[in-house]
Amino acid sequence: MPDIEPADAPAGPPDPTDRRIRPAGDGPSGPAHQWIRARHRHDRRRLLTAVAAGAVLVGMDAHRSRLPGAVPAGAVLAEVDAHRRRRGPYTAAGQLLRTVVPEAWRRYPELVSRHEVEVLSLAPELRDLIPATRHTLTSLAVPEERTRFYSRLRTLRIAHGLVEFLNDHLRRLGGGPRYLLVDNLHHADPTDQELCAVLLRRADPELLRLVIATDTDDLVAPPGPLAVSLPGALRRYATEVVAAATPPPEPEGSDLDLARRYVTDDCVDDDPRVRAAYQRLDPADRARLHDERVAELTGHPEWSVRLGALPYHAEHGTDPAGAGADALRAALDYCVDMGFYHATVDYGERGRAVVDWTGQLDHWWAFTTKMTTSLAALGLPEQALALYHEARAQTTAPMVHLQAAYATAMLHTRYLPKEHQDHHTARGWANLAIAIAQCLPDPKIRAFKTVFNQNGLALVAVHEGRLDEALTLVSNGIDRLEQDLDDTEHALHRSVLRHNRSQVYAALGRYDDALTDLDAVIAADPHYPEYHFDRGNLLRRLGRPAEAVDCYERALALSPPFPEVYYNRGDARVELGDLAGALADFGYVLELDPTHLDAYVNRAGLRLELGDADGAWHDVRAGLALDPENPHLRCVQGQLLTADDPTAATRVLTGLVTTHPDFADGWAARGAAAYDRGELADAVTDFGRALALADNPAVRFNRGTALAGAGRYEEALVDFTEVHAATGDPEARTQIGICLERLGRATVRMG
Repeated sequence: MPDIEPADAPAGPPDPTDRRIRPAGDGPSGPAHQWIRARHRHDRRRLLTAVAAGAVLVGMDAHRSRLPGAVPAGAVLAEVDAHRRRRGPYTAAGQLLRTVVPEAWRRYPELVSRHEVEVLSLAPELRDLIPATRHTLTSLAVPEERTRFYSRLRTLRIAHGLVEFLNDHLRRLGGGPRYLLVDNLHHADPTDQELCAVLLRRADPELLRLVIATDTDDLVAPPGPLAVSLPGALRRYATEVVAAATPPPEPEGSDLDLARRYVTDDCVDDDPRVRAAYQRLDPADRARLHDERVAELTGHPEWSVRLGALPYHAEHGTDPAGAGADALRAALDYCVDMGFYHATVDYGERGRAVVDWTGQLDHWWAFTTKMTTSLAALGLPEQALALYHEARAQTTAPMVHLQAAYATAMLHTRYLPKEHQDHHTARGWANLAIAIAQCLPDPKIRAFKTVFNQNGLALVAVHEGRLDEALTLVSNGIDRLEQDLDDTEHALHRSVLRHNRSQVYAALGRYDDALTDLDAVIAADPHYPEYHFDRGNLLRRLGRPAEAVDCYERALALSPPFPEVYYNRGDARVELGDLAGALADFGYVLELDPTHLDAYVNRAGLRLELGDADGAWHDVRAGLALDPENPHLRCVQGQLLTADDPTAATRVLTGLVTTHPDFADGWAARGAAAYDRGELADAVTDFGRALALADNPAVRFNRGTALAGAGRYEEALVDFTEVHAATGDPEARTQIGICLERLGRATVRMG
């Protein structure tokens, strides 16, 4: 199992609040989007055709033409079929982009270039039109050197980037809204379903409205944790229109004619009479029809047919174990490299069904191990573990056992749920992988495989807290590859090793060494956005927030948007005093991910500090809906209540410090509330509890103020003096003078 980027945002319940930069999804009289539900395709298309002709759909399949709000002539942006059997992942999105991008490239090439990653990932055939300029060592690695794979959340980033591309493109075109008509979304690959869920929430309804058609069954969620929910988005952002069932047109022709039309349409027709005609044919005749379709699709100018129709027909033709397995393998290899993991699992299952491991071990192992890589990335490590156990029982092939041992180690140390991780077991499997690697006959392969597996052992060591061992393993690996391989060999894994060493250095507190390694990695792989993101994080640790912001902006320029970079840039902007910029960043985090709790926490605190009580209240309520006992939000809630309801504020803050006695900010907030009520002794006590947990100049200044208010000038003088020494705060210096003056007067009176 190669290295997979960590999922960089937690999955969670979709959209508990409606926080958007632009009002999306809802029109002035309800949801702007429509969800057509009909059992059969002819009824869905009837309604989609009515929409395209300018009808308004209302209620149970009624439609009226040319009413206010109807689709104007020419306002349909595209009409697409999302059935994954046609083009696999991003079937609908690819068709949309092949329609839209040529005009956008002609009119706004800089806009398309800004989104080249999204465009070329969704519609690879557009590479003939759009130059690819952001290659990375990951994207350029030949198959045998591909040792790193994308996070499962890459497709979510791509979806957000496509939303921004469409919003910007349609805003420039003007004359909106335009309509995107999508059929067969219930048969779509999860990539298209995820994209439509994001579009439903984020597309500006003044620019783009969706009309989505599915059958009447409940939509089935793909396996694994999900960041967004298509059923939830449809219920929240679309008006449901249930189509009345009508008889389909009577199919004409013989069984052979109907079956040929069925196969030519890539077997997506849901008319039971057509499918029955296909099933009545002799299996050999059906297979020949699929062969004919393979011949038609081979050499098709649009490459993406190789991800849908072509492998489907090849596996159902006369040579499923040969041509079928080859077509499925090609689709599998492409999709695992692109991070389209649900599709990879599907191809793997289908491929394993048509090959015999005893005679096609290479294909069988590829289908198996790329399934397991994808299952781990999708958060389904238990299923991956079972496949590795099966593989070990099936064969004595050394490379299968080597790769299975490494992958099993990674499952135990990284991918299994925390409560089931076993680093000791992982160490045993990693050691076995190293032992097998050291026995390989080819010296270069032996060197690389040994270093690769020692890098896996280094991860186990990190998880065990054995950082010095991890550093030695990674450093020795870097040195060995330099010694045993040519300069051009395994450039990707060399960069991975140096990046890993940078992370170990950072964990050891050796930030300058970490930065040196990271700079070397970026020099070798300048277009990989995560490296710039990591560099920004490292610079913040080094107290260089302005440079960190530059790194975050470089990451944003190279990648579709993802919440973490905006969140971290917001934090850095707070350090720099750019509160308006920080507010914008935290707001955009919530535009991308309305479940991002920390963004609500930080924005609520900023809004409170800036006097925006209404905004702070909104964030407190939204955040508490996600985490009802979050101490940071309870603290802001107590501070907000102080002005209007001191009793309620005291109750909230007392409850907070009772349940979270080690939360310094809670004690500080309760101390401030006590001070506002004139209860100075209580304020001093609470400020003291806060300072005992975390020394903070602002809290120390507040305690000094409370002490001075209580006439305890000697103690106040100590606090103000420490604040001035730590920060140079001129107000602290003023308070020092006041305390000295008061103490001098008291001394005179005492004399």
